[in-house]
Amino acid sequence: MAETAAALRTVAHNVRAARNRAGLSLDELSRRAQISKGALVALEKAQGNPNLATLVRLADTLGIPVSALMQGPPEGRVRVVTADAVAPLWTGERGSQARLMLTTSGPAPVEVWRWQLEPDEEYPSHPHHAGVVETVNVTSGRMILVVDGTEYAIEAGQTATFNGDAPHTYRGSGAETCNLIMTVHLPPGPASAT
Repeated sequence: MAETAAALRTVAHNVRAARNRAGLSLDELSRRAQISKGALVALEKAQGNPNLATLVRLADTLGIPVSALMQGPPEGRVRVVTADAVAPLWTGERGSQARLMLTTSGPAPVEVWRWQLEPDEEYPSHPHHAGVVETVNVTSGRMILVVDGTEYAIEAGQTATFNGDAPHTYRGSGAETCNLIMTVHLPPGPASAT
């Protein structure tokens, strides 16, 4: 419980700081991110429990990686992260989950995600802003990647990449759990206003 409260305080601080850096009012960020003002106010007060879709919309709108909303100050030159040290940002009803492992620094950051998809369970993602590129590398099992309505079967040992500005869905396929590493390549500079 104390870890959850600390994580919420970190997110609250980071959202407020990023909003202020972007020069956005609560009303304007709410409108651009398509999140209710009440939910945004609660988030900045470290109340509630924001879901992955909310965090992604906020990060996209603010032009920062999702991890910038969740991470504290840098820890040093080398950062080693184990999967069990990172809480899932999304958990499906059948046990699927997504964990944001880390984000690289620099003008064009890269998010590194670890996904586990159970058979026939899916995660639909809204389109990101222009310039975002996603890559999925299936390490075991099989998945269906749906981009702009077209399905692509991706099996263990295969990698796919696509522009993230189209609607896309990740779905477990076959009889076994699909494990994959996903990277999100963010373009340099702030996100364009929507």
